[in-house]
Amino acid sequence: MKYQSYTLKNLHQIKLLNDLPDEIVDSIKVVGQVLPFKSNNYVLEELINWNNFEKDPLFTLTFPRKEMLKPNDYKIVKQCLNQKELATAVSLIRAGLNPHPAEQMEKNVPIFNGIPLNGIQHKYRETMLAFPSKGQLCHAFCSFCFRWPQFSGIKEKKFALKNADLMIGYLKEHPEITDVLFTGGDPMIMHAKAFEIFIDAIIKSGIKTVKTIRIGSKTLSFWPYRYLTDSDSDELLDLFKKVTDAGFHLSFMAHICHENEMSTDAFKEAVKAIRDTGTIIRTQSPVMQHINDNSENWSNMWRKQVSLGMIPYYMFVARNTGSHRYFSIPILKAYDIFRKAYMKVSGVARTVRGPIMSASPGKIGIDGIVDTDKGKVISLSFIQGRNPEWVKRPFFAKYDEKAVWLDDLKPAFGKSNFFFNEHDVLLKN
Repeated sequence: MKYQSYTLKNLHQIKLLNDLPDEIVDSIKVVGQVLPFKSNNYVLEELINWNNFEKDPLFTLTFPRKEMLKPNDYKIVKQCLNQKELATAVSLIRAGLNPHPAEQMEKNVPIFNGIPLNGIQHKYRETMLAFPSKGQLCHAFCSFCFRWPQFSGIKEKKFALKNADLMIGYLKEHPEITDVLFTGGDPMIMHAKAFEIFIDAIIKSGIKTVKTIRIGSKTLSFWPYRYLTDSDSDELLDLFKKVTDAGFHLSFMAHICHENEMSTDAFKEAVKAIRDTGTIIRTQSPVMQHINDNSENWSNMWRKQVSLGMIPYYMFVARNTGSHRYFSIPILKAYDIFRKAYMKVSGVARTVRGPIMSASPGKIGIDGIVDTDKGKVISLSFIQGRNPEWVKRPFFAKYDEKAVWLDDLKPAFGKSNFFFNEHDVLLKN
Protein backbone atom coordinates (compact mmCIF):
# COMPACT_ATOMS: atom_id res chain seq x y z
CA MET A 1 0.00 0.00 0.00
CA LYS A 2 1.29 3.47 -0.91
CA TYR A 3 0.98 6.05 1.85
CA GLN A 4 -1.54 8.87 1.37
CA SER A 5 -2.09 11.37 4.16
CA TYR A 6 -5.13 13.56 4.78
CA THR A 7 -5.36 16.84 6.70
CA LEU A 8 -7.89 19.66 6.76
CA LYS A 9 -6.33 20.98 3.55
CA ASN A 10 -7.31 17.90 1.51
CA LEU A 11 -10.23 16.69 3.61
CA HIS A 12 -12.44 16.90 0.50
CA GLN A 13 -10.44 14.03 -1.01
CA ILE A 14 -11.74 11.57 1.58
CA LYS A 15 -14.61 10.13 -0.44
CA LEU A 16 -15.81 8.10 2.54
CA LEU A 17 -16.89 11.35 4.20
CA ASN A 18 -19.39 12.08 1.41
CA ASP A 19 -21.99 9.80 2.97
CA LEU A 20 -21.67 11.35 6.44
CA PRO A 21 -24.07 14.01 7.75
CA ASP A 22 -22.96 17.58 7.02
CA GLU A 23 -22.82 18.40 10.73
CA ILE A 24 -20.21 15.67 11.29
CA VAL A 25 -18.00 16.96 8.48
CA ASP A 26 -18.45 20.52 9.76
CA SER A 27 -17.35 19.47 13.25
CA ILE A 28 -14.17 17.91 11.82
CA LYS A 29 -13.37 21.19 10.08
CA VAL A 30 -14.11 23.33 13.15
CA VAL A 31 -12.44 21.26 15.88
CA GLY A 32 -9.55 20.49 13.54
CA GLN A 33 -8.62 24.17 13.63
CA VAL A 34 -7.79 23.77 17.34
CA LEU A 35 -6.78 20.13 17.75
CA PRO A 36 -4.53 18.88 14.93
CA PHE A 37 -6.08 16.45 12.46
CA LYS A 38 -4.27 13.99 10.23
CA SER A 39 -5.21 10.54 8.95
CA ASN A 40 -4.17 8.21 6.13
CA ASN A 41 -5.51 5.69 3.65
CA TYR A 42 -4.64 2.65 5.79
CA VAL A 43 -6.60 3.95 8.78
CA LEU A 44 -9.53 4.94 6.57
CA GLU A 45 -9.69 1.77 4.50
CA GLU A 46 -8.55 -0.95 6.92
CA LEU A 47 -9.45 0.14 10.45
CA ILE A 48 -12.64 2.25 10.51
CA ASN A 49 -16.09 0.69 10.25
CA TRP A 50 -17.87 3.34 8.19
CA ASN A 51 -21.21 1.56 8.48
CA ASN A 52 -21.21 2.39 12.19
CA PHE A 53 -18.84 5.34 12.31
CA GLU A 54 -20.67 7.08 15.16
CA LYS A 55 -19.70 4.32 17.58
CA ASP A 56 -16.54 3.16 15.86
CA PRO A 57 -13.56 3.58 18.23
CA LEU A 58 -11.05 4.13 15.41
CA PHE A 59 -13.16 6.89 13.87
CA THR A 60 -13.26 8.63 17.24
CA LEU A 61 -9.55 7.99 17.75
CA THR A 62 -8.61 9.85 14.57
CA PHE A 63 -11.43 12.27 13.66
CA PRO A 64 -12.25 15.37 15.75
CA ARG A 65 -15.70 15.51 17.32
CA LYS A 66 -17.75 18.57 18.21
CA GLU A 67 -17.85 17.51 21.86
CA MET A 68 -14.06 17.68 22.13
CA LEU A 69 -14.32 21.44 22.56
CA LYS A 70 -16.38 23.39 25.07
CA PRO A 71 -19.65 24.53 23.44
CA ASN A 72 -18.71 28.20 23.57
CA ASP A 73 -15.22 27.54 22.15
CA TYR A 74 -16.76 25.58 19.29
CA LYS A 75 -19.19 28.41 18.60
CA ILE A 76 -16.40 31.00 18.60
CA VAL A 77 -14.25 29.09 16.09
CA LYS A 78 -17.21 28.38 13.81
CA GLN A 79 -18.25 32.04 13.73
CA CYS A 80 -14.81 33.46 12.90
CA LEU A 81 -15.14 35.57 9.75
CA ASN A 82 -11.54 35.77 8.63
CA GLN A 83 -8.11 34.19 9.13
CA LYS A 84 -6.96 36.84 11.61
CA GLU A 85 -9.98 36.32 13.85
CA LEU A 86 -9.55 32.56 13.60
CA ALA A 87 -5.86 32.63 14.51
CA THR A 88 -6.55 34.78 17.58
CA ALA A 89 -9.46 32.62 18.74
CA VAL A 90 -7.57 29.36 18.22
CA SER A 91 -4.53 30.68 20.10
CA LEU A 92 -6.65 31.68 23.11
CA ILE A 93 -8.53 28.35 23.17
CA ARG A 94 -5.34 26.32 22.92
CA ALA A 95 -3.81 28.25 25.80
CA GLY A 96 -6.71 27.11 27.97
CA LEU A 97 -6.26 23.42 27.07
CA ASN A 98 -3.18 22.90 29.26
CA PRO A 99 -0.86 22.38 26.25
CA HIS A 100 2.02 20.95 28.28
CA PRO A 101 0.65 18.91 31.21
CA ALA A 102 2.66 17.72 34.20
CA GLU A 103 4.94 20.78 34.05
CA GLN A 104 7.00 19.31 31.21
CA MET A 105 8.37 22.63 30.00
CA GLU A 106 9.06 23.98 33.49
CA LYS A 107 10.57 20.95 35.22
CA ASN A 108 11.64 18.34 32.66
CA VAL A 109 13.94 20.30 30.33
CA PRO A 110 17.56 19.92 31.49
CA ILE A 111 20.37 22.47 31.31
CA PHE A 112 23.62 21.56 29.54
CA ASN A 113 26.56 23.99 29.45
CA GLY A 114 24.17 26.70 30.61
CA ILE A 115 21.72 26.10 27.75
CA PRO A 116 18.21 24.55 28.04
CA LEU A 117 18.03 21.39 25.93
CA ASN A 118 14.56 21.87 24.46
CA GLY A 119 14.74 18.57 22.60
CA ILE A 120 15.36 16.52 25.73
CA GLN A 121 13.41 15.71 28.88
CA HIS A 122 14.98 14.23 32.00
CA LYS A 123 12.30 13.70 34.61
CA TYR A 124 13.23 10.29 36.04
CA ARG A 125 16.77 9.53 37.15
CA GLU A 126 17.43 6.55 34.88
CA THR A 127 15.48 7.66 31.78
CA MET A 128 16.09 10.43 29.26
CA LEU A 129 13.59 11.35 26.54
CA ALA A 130 14.91 12.55 23.17
CA PHE A 131 12.74 14.33 20.58
CA PRO A 132 14.58 14.20 17.21
CA SER A 133 13.45 17.23 15.22
CA LYS A 134 12.61 15.19 12.10
CA GLY A 135 10.43 12.83 14.16
CA GLN A 136 7.91 15.35 15.43
CA LEU A 137 4.99 14.24 13.27
CA CYS A 138 2.96 11.01 13.03
CA HIS A 139 1.46 8.99 10.21
CA ALA A 140 -1.92 9.91 11.73
CA PHE A 141 -2.88 11.91 14.82
CA CYS A 142 -4.77 10.58 17.82
CA SER A 143 -7.58 12.93 18.80
CA PHE A 144 -6.66 12.53 22.48
CA CYS A 145 -2.92 13.12 21.97
CA PHE A 146 -1.24 14.74 24.97
CA ARG A 147 1.57 15.99 22.73
CA TRP A 148 -0.74 17.87 20.38
CA PRO A 149 1.33 21.11 20.67
CA GLN A 150 4.10 19.30 18.74
CA PHE A 151 1.86 19.42 15.65
CA SER A 152 0.22 22.81 16.14
CA GLY A 153 2.88 25.11 14.76
CA ILE A 154 3.52 26.68 18.17
CA LYS A 155 7.32 26.88 18.10
CA GLU A 156 7.72 27.90 21.73
CA LYS A 157 5.72 24.82 22.82
CA LYS A 158 7.60 22.29 20.70
CA PHE A 159 10.31 19.87 21.79
CA ALA A 160 12.86 19.29 19.02
CA LEU A 161 16.43 17.95 19.15
CA LYS A 162 18.50 18.84 16.10
CA ASN A 163 21.97 17.94 17.34
CA ALA A 164 22.93 14.41 18.40
CA ASP A 165 26.17 15.75 19.90
CA LEU A 166 24.21 17.65 22.57
CA MET A 167 22.43 14.42 23.50
CA ILE A 168 25.75 12.57 23.82
CA GLY A 169 27.30 15.39 25.83
CA TYR A 170 24.41 15.30 28.26
CA LEU A 171 24.55 11.50 28.57
CA LYS A 172 28.26 11.65 29.38
CA GLU A 173 27.57 14.13 32.18
CA HIS A 174 24.78 11.93 33.57
CA PRO A 175 25.96 8.33 34.02
CA GLU A 176 22.82 7.60 36.06
CA ILE A 177 20.88 7.45 32.76
CA THR A 178 20.49 3.85 31.60
CA ASP A 179 17.55 4.28 29.20
CA VAL A 180 17.15 6.61 26.22
CA LEU A 181 13.60 6.91 24.92
CA PHE A 182 13.15 8.35 21.42
CA THR A 183 9.72 9.91 21.23
CA GLY A 184 7.76 12.63 19.48
CA GLY A 185 5.57 12.88 17.56
CA ASP A 186 6.78 9.57 16.25
CA PRO A 187 10.48 8.93 15.54
CA MET A 188 9.45 6.19 13.12
CA ILE A 189 8.21 8.80 10.68
CA MET A 190 11.89 9.65 10.13
CA HIS A 191 13.84 8.14 7.26
CA ALA A 192 16.05 5.32 8.52
CA LYS A 193 19.21 7.29 7.70
CA ALA A 194 18.02 10.30 9.73
CA PHE A 195 17.24 8.11 12.73
CA GLU A 196 20.55 6.26 12.32
CA ILE A 197 22.42 9.49 13.08
CA PHE A 198 21.10 9.41 16.66
CA ILE A 199 21.55 5.65 17.03
CA ASP A 200 25.11 5.73 15.74
CA ALA A 201 25.92 8.60 18.06
CA ILE A 202 25.03 6.41 21.05
CA ILE A 203 26.71 3.25 19.74
CA LYS A 204 29.94 5.02 18.77
CA SER A 205 30.07 7.23 21.88
CA GLY A 206 31.59 4.49 24.02
CA ILE A 207 29.11 5.31 26.79
CA LYS A 208 28.79 2.16 28.89
CA THR A 209 26.02 3.36 31.20
CA VAL A 210 23.24 3.36 28.58
CA LYS A 211 21.81 -0.15 28.40
CA THR A 212 18.37 0.30 26.83
CA ILE A 213 17.11 2.22 23.81
CA ARG A 214 13.38 2.69 23.56
CA ILE A 215 11.26 3.87 20.63
CA GLY A 216 7.80 5.29 21.33
CA SER A 217 5.64 4.75 18.24
CA LYS A 218 2.10 4.41 16.90
CA THR A 219 3.23 3.08 13.51
CA LEU A 220 2.21 -0.53 14.14
CA SER A 221 -1.39 0.66 14.38
CA PHE A 222 -1.43 3.59 11.97
CA TRP A 223 1.07 2.53 9.28
CA PRO A 224 2.47 -1.04 9.67
CA TYR A 225 3.82 -0.82 6.12
CA ARG A 226 6.62 1.24 7.64
CA TYR A 227 8.25 -2.15 8.35
CA LEU A 228 7.05 -3.97 5.25
CA THR A 229 7.01 -2.00 2.01
CA ASP A 230 8.27 1.55 2.59
CA SER A 231 11.35 2.36 0.51
CA ASP A 232 13.60 2.21 3.59
CA SER A 233 11.82 -0.57 5.52
CA ASP A 234 14.75 -2.94 5.22
CA GLU A 235 17.18 -0.20 6.27
CA LEU A 236 15.09 0.50 9.35
CA LEU A 237 14.90 -3.14 10.36
CA ASP A 238 18.65 -3.48 9.78
CA LEU A 239 19.12 -0.51 12.10
CA PHE A 240 17.10 -2.26 14.80
CA LYS A 241 19.31 -5.32 14.35
CA LYS A 242 22.37 -3.10 14.57
CA VAL A 243 21.20 -1.87 17.98
CA THR A 244 20.60 -5.34 19.37
CA ASP A 245 23.84 -6.69 17.87
CA ALA A 246 25.69 -3.87 19.64
CA GLY A 247 24.48 -5.30 22.96
CA PHE A 248 21.68 -2.85 23.72
CA HIS A 249 18.20 -3.84 24.79
CA LEU A 250 15.89 -2.34 22.15
CA SER A 251 12.35 -1.83 23.36
CA PHE A 252 9.66 -0.77 20.90
CA MET A 253 6.92 0.98 22.91
CA ALA A 254 3.81 0.37 20.79
CA HIS A 255 0.78 2.58 21.40
CA ILE A 256 -2.28 0.37 20.91
CA CYS A 257 -5.66 1.67 22.11
CA HIS A 258 -8.12 -0.88 20.78
CA GLU A 259 -8.16 -4.52 19.76
CA ASN A 260 -9.32 -3.57 16.25
CA GLU A 261 -5.93 -1.99 15.60
CA MET A 262 -4.41 -5.49 15.67
CA SER A 263 -6.86 -7.01 13.20
CA THR A 264 -4.97 -6.69 9.90
CA ASP A 265 -2.44 -9.00 8.33
CA ALA A 266 -0.12 -6.02 7.84
CA PHE A 267 -0.09 -5.41 11.61
CA LYS A 268 0.81 -9.03 12.37
CA GLU A 269 3.51 -9.13 9.69
CA ALA A 270 5.03 -5.88 10.97
CA VAL A 271 5.14 -7.23 14.53
CA LYS A 272 6.97 -10.32 13.32
CA ALA A 273 9.42 -8.25 11.25
CA ILE A 274 10.32 -6.10 14.25
CA ARG A 275 10.63 -9.06 16.63
CA ASP A 276 12.90 -10.87 14.17
CA THR A 277 15.51 -8.15 14.75
CA GLY A 278 15.75 -9.05 18.44
CA THR A 279 13.60 -6.07 19.43
CA ILE A 280 11.13 -6.46 22.31
CA ILE A 281 7.69 -4.88 21.75
CA ARG A 282 5.88 -3.49 24.79
CA THR A 283 2.36 -2.07 24.58
CA GLN A 284 0.64 0.85 26.26
CA SER A 285 -2.37 3.14 25.98
CA PRO A 286 -4.61 5.37 28.07
CA VAL A 287 -8.08 4.16 28.98
CA MET A 288 -10.58 6.54 27.40
CA GLN A 289 -14.28 7.12 27.23
CA HIS A 290 -15.77 6.49 23.77
CA ILE A 291 -12.81 4.32 22.71
CA ASN A 292 -11.82 1.58 25.15
CA ASP A 293 -13.58 2.09 28.49
CA ASN A 294 -14.57 -1.56 28.95
CA SER A 295 -12.69 -4.52 30.37
CA GLU A 296 -13.42 -6.82 27.41
CA ASN A 297 -11.37 -4.67 25.04
CA TRP A 298 -8.42 -4.62 27.42
CA SER A 299 -8.38 -8.34 28.20
CA ASN A 300 -8.77 -9.12 24.49
CA MET A 301 -5.91 -6.73 23.67
CA TRP A 302 -3.56 -8.19 26.25
CA ARG A 303 -4.26 -11.77 25.21
CA LYS A 304 -3.78 -10.94 21.53
CA GLN A 305 -0.59 -9.00 22.24
CA VAL A 306 0.89 -11.93 24.15
CA SER A 307 -0.07 -14.35 21.36
CA LEU A 308 1.86 -12.16 18.91
CA GLY A 309 4.90 -12.01 21.18
CA MET A 310 4.32 -8.53 22.62
CA ILE A 311 4.46 -7.59 26.30
CA PRO A 312 1.54 -5.67 27.87
CA TYR A 313 3.15 -2.79 29.74
CA TYR A 314 0.95 0.14 30.85
CA MET A 315 -2.66 1.23 31.07
CA PHE A 316 -2.61 5.00 31.53
CA VAL A 317 -5.22 7.49 32.68
CA ALA A 318 -5.93 10.08 29.96
CA ARG A 319 -3.81 13.16 30.66
CA ASN A 320 -5.48 16.43 31.56
CA THR A 321 -4.76 18.22 28.29
CA GLY A 322 -6.36 18.92 24.92
CA SER A 323 -9.62 17.02 24.46
CA HIS A 324 -9.46 15.23 27.83
CA ARG A 325 -12.91 16.57 28.75
CA TYR A 326 -14.31 14.21 26.10
CA PHE A 327 -12.11 11.20 26.88
CA SER A 328 -11.51 11.29 30.64
CA ILE A 329 -13.19 8.82 32.96
CA PRO A 330 -13.08 8.75 36.79
CA ILE A 331 -9.94 7.07 38.06
CA LEU A 332 -12.03 4.61 40.08
CA LYS A 333 -13.81 3.53 36.90
CA ALA A 334 -10.39 3.13 35.26
CA TYR A 335 -9.32 0.98 38.20
CA ASP A 336 -12.47 -1.14 37.89
CA ILE A 337 -11.85 -1.67 34.16
CA PHE A 338 -8.23 -2.61 34.80
CA ARG A 339 -9.06 -5.01 37.62
CA LYS A 340 -11.80 -6.81 35.68
CA ALA A 341 -9.56 -7.13 32.61
CA TYR A 342 -6.62 -8.28 34.74
CA MET A 343 -8.78 -11.04 36.27
CA LYS A 344 -9.55 -12.41 32.80
CA VAL A 345 -5.99 -13.02 31.63
CA SER A 346 -3.31 -15.50 32.58
CA GLY A 347 -0.07 -14.69 34.36
CA VAL A 348 1.90 -14.05 31.16
CA ALA A 349 -0.31 -11.02 30.41
CA ARG A 350 -0.09 -9.70 33.96
CA THR A 351 3.10 -7.85 33.13
CA VAL A 352 0.78 -4.88 32.58
CA ARG A 353 0.57 -2.12 35.19
CA GLY A 354 -2.21 0.36 35.74
CA PRO A 355 -4.14 2.45 35.76
CA ILE A 356 -1.38 5.06 35.94
CA MET A 357 -1.41 8.85 36.00
CA SER A 358 1.67 10.49 34.44
CA ALA A 359 1.40 13.55 36.64
CA SER A 360 3.93 16.23 37.56
CA PRO A 361 5.38 14.34 40.58
CA GLY A 362 5.70 11.09 38.61
CA LYS A 363 3.87 7.99 37.39
CA ILE A 364 1.28 7.24 40.06
CA GLY A 365 -0.58 3.94 40.07
CA ILE A 366 -4.08 3.45 41.48
CA ASP A 367 -3.54 0.31 43.55
CA GLY A 368 -7.02 -0.22 44.93
CA ILE A 369 -9.81 0.71 47.32
CA VAL A 370 -9.25 0.05 51.02
CA ASP A 371 -11.94 -0.23 53.69
CA THR A 372 -10.82 1.36 56.95
CA ASP A 373 -12.57 2.12 60.23
CA LYS A 374 -12.90 5.68 58.89
CA GLY A 375 -14.45 4.61 55.61
CA LYS A 376 -13.16 3.84 52.14
CA VAL A 377 -9.90 5.34 50.87
CA ILE A 378 -7.99 5.10 47.61
CA SER A 379 -4.56 3.48 47.80
CA LEU A 380 -1.89 4.83 45.45
CA SER A 381 1.87 4.53 44.93
CA PHE A 382 4.59 5.82 42.64
CA ILE A 383 5.89 3.61 39.84
CA GLN A 384 8.30 6.41 38.95
CA GLY A 385 8.97 9.68 40.76
CA ARG A 386 10.92 12.87 40.32
CA ASN A 387 12.43 11.82 43.63
CA PRO A 388 13.36 8.11 43.41
CA GLU A 389 12.73 7.79 47.15
CA TRP A 390 9.01 8.17 46.48
CA VAL A 391 8.77 4.95 44.44
CA LYS A 392 6.50 2.21 45.88
CA ARG A 393 5.73 4.30 48.96
CA PRO A 394 1.97 3.82 49.55
CA PHE A 395 -0.21 6.83 50.23
CA PHE A 396 -3.95 7.33 50.55
CA ALA A 397 -6.57 9.69 49.15
CA LYS A 398 -10.15 10.31 50.17
CA TYR A 399 -12.63 8.12 48.34
CA ASP A 400 -13.91 10.13 45.37
CA GLU A 401 -15.98 8.60 42.60
CA LYS A 402 -15.78 11.76 40.48
CA ALA A 403 -12.01 12.40 40.53
CA VAL A 404 -10.43 12.05 37.07
CA TRP A 405 -6.88 13.23 37.87
CA LEU A 406 -4.42 13.58 40.71
CA ASP A 407 -5.34 17.24 41.21
CA ASP A 408 -8.90 16.18 42.06
CA LEU A 409 -7.79 13.96 44.95
CA LYS A 410 -7.52 15.02 48.59
CA PRO A 411 -5.33 13.35 51.24
CA ALA A 412 -7.09 10.85 53.52
CA PHE A 413 -7.01 10.58 57.33
CA GLY A 414 -7.07 14.30 58.00
CA LYS A 415 -3.74 15.10 56.35
CA SER A 416 -3.38 18.50 54.72
CA ASN A 417 -0.94 17.39 52.00
CA PHE A 418 0.28 14.27 50.27
CA PHE A 419 3.87 13.51 51.26
CA PHE A 420 5.25 14.63 47.87
CA ASN A 421 3.38 17.94 48.14
CA GLU A 422 5.07 18.52 51.49
CA HIS A 423 8.40 18.04 49.70
CA ASP A 424 7.44 20.82 47.25
CA VAL A 425 6.45 23.12 50.13
CA LEU A 426 9.88 22.61 51.70
CA LEU A 427 11.58 23.45 48.41
CA LYS A 428 9.56 26.66 48.03
CA ASN A 429 10.43 27.74 51.55
